[in-house]
Amino acid sequence: QPNAMGGREVGGLANMLAAHLDLDNEAHVQAVQTYWNAPVMPAQQGLKAVDLFNAVEQGKVKFIWIMGTNPVVSMPNRLQVERALRKCDMVVVSDIVASNDTLNFAHVALPATGWSEKNGTVTNSERRISRQRGILAAPGEAKHDWQIMCDVAKAMGFDGAFSFSHPAQIFSEYAGLTGYQNDGKCFLDLSPLQGLSEAQYDALPPIQWPIRHAFEQGDELVSLRPSPINKFPTANGKAPVSTRENLTHRCNLPNTAYPFIVNSGRVRDQWHT
Repeated sequence: QPNAMGGREVGGLANMLAAHLDLDNEAHVQAVQTYWNAPVMPAQQGLKAVDLFNAVEQGKVKFIWIMGTNPVVSMPNRLQVERALRKCDMVVVSDIVASNDTLNFAHVALPATGWSEKNGTVTNSERRISRQRGILAAPGEAKHDWQIMCDVAKAMGFDGAFSFSHPAQIFSEYAGLTGYQNDGKCFLDLSPLQGLSEAQYDALPPIQWPIRHAFEQGDELVSLRPSPINKFPTANGKAPVSTRENLTHRCNLPNTAYPFIVNSGRVRDQWHT
């Protein structure tokens, strides 16, 4: 599965924009449109995973590109996902293996790179960004996901916007977006890291956002100073806390005869293998 926290940061969900910006906030939409000089912006949220496969099965979505996941295995309703993919006009799958349950439905299969070959960043749940440096070369014709997407974008005529040759360039552009028209309104701010050289990006130490200053000395970042966060992004700055009754006494607890609790791990809209 992809890096979830980092994926949300860069807008990897259908219901949000990059940099934790809100699709339902007109000011946020305009900021992203202006920053990227985008001719068209979405007018509403896109489809989340379960809704997406419902739409594919209904014929409302006729092209799907699956990257970094195996939904025939990991989605909650396998038979429905299979029906949807069987009906879809075009199914493209990027993966690191030659065969799996989802690739069985692919019209086009694209060889991608795995974690030990990737070069980029990941973010954990405490907002700490870490550099991920590949230890193996990409095998055969495999490419990084960003390279594949850039190739497709160029073929569609968007050469100028996707002329990246190194992940440092993508990171720099994204870091600039996090600070664009921000003025401290959003905690996510990596703007001091905009414009890093490839050498500085390659040597980037783990850093927690928001970032106040980045001091340079040659090719090395000698000091990265995160800004403290002493409040939550709520109206009153406090965390909403709720309590619930302890329901343990309502369950059948383990005993000598029945020493295990069975947990299927699944609810309707939950997935992951």
